[in-house]
Amino acid sequence: MKLDGRRESSHVEDRRRLSGGGKAGLGLGGIAVVALLTLLMGGNLGDVFQTVVQSGGLETITTQNNYEPTEENEALAKFSRQILASTEDVWSAYFRQNRLGEYRAPTLVLYAGTTSTACGTGQAAMGPFYCSADEKLYIDLSFFSSMRRQLGADGDFAYAYVIAHEVGHHVQHVLGTLDQAHQQMARMSSANANRVSVRIELQADFYAGVWGHYESEMFGSLEDGDLQEAINCASVIGDDYLQKKSQGYAVEESFTHGTAAQRMRWLKKGLTTGDIRQGNTFELSDNQL
Repeated sequence: MKLDGRRESSHVEDRRRLSGGGKAGLGLGGIAVVALLTLLMGGNLGDVFQTVVQSGGLETITTQNNYEPTEENEALAKFSRQILASTEDVWSAYFRQNRLGEYRAPTLVLYAGTTSTACGTGQAAMGPFYCSADEKLYIDLSFFSSMRRQLGADGDFAYAYVIAHEVGHHVQHVLGTLDQAHQQMARMSSANANRVSVRIELQADFYAGVWGHYESEMFGSLEDGDLQEAINCASVIGDDYLQKKSQGYAVEESFTHGTAAQRMRWLKKGLTTGDIRQGNTFELSDNQL
């Protein structure tokens, strides 16, 4: 992916050298959420589960962080700022051209270990996540090393896809889709709420693909192999793949992000069409996903 000379976003908070501290409400429900997110290697703590977190008893925690970034980590930080800048350019233009109003950019928070958020305490084990309550996406950059080491998912466009997916949740929030979905989930059984969660995540994959479509069109930055990197990444973060890797079998009722095949399909559809009108995952049956 060619990014030389590209601008870096100013909508970034770098907390990597700061001590972590904040509030967490991790009762039994919160602990279950953290365990699930850890199993699935990432998600959006605040968006899908903020009701659980906010309803728990809050306690103040303080952690010490003696983090010192490596050269590789600094390069990833710059890369992340450039990708965020690209999402700002792409989605701002798309919103204007399609009369969706003004796009407001999210803030990217880089942290190491733990950090406080408006949705509870973020931890590196959760993977990247988006919090709609403060409109920020949170990334511990060590996640990219974990992707490469544990899942074999590597490459700059694979990393860009991870960021673009979380920005996709922000696009859902700006358009009102996310809030509507969460209101529905609050009234549902756990199994049915999981089905809605899958639709949220697959649409975010689709939006990541839409971003990639216009990133290539606007900047000509994609090179041979870039698209395959993202597709390979999507294939190893499907619920079925991760559950089988972790425990030897998959439990469909517990899926919250979609299967590997579904995630690849929706990412490809966004990359191919570049049209968010074709990404309404909420109007489809399970079989159509």
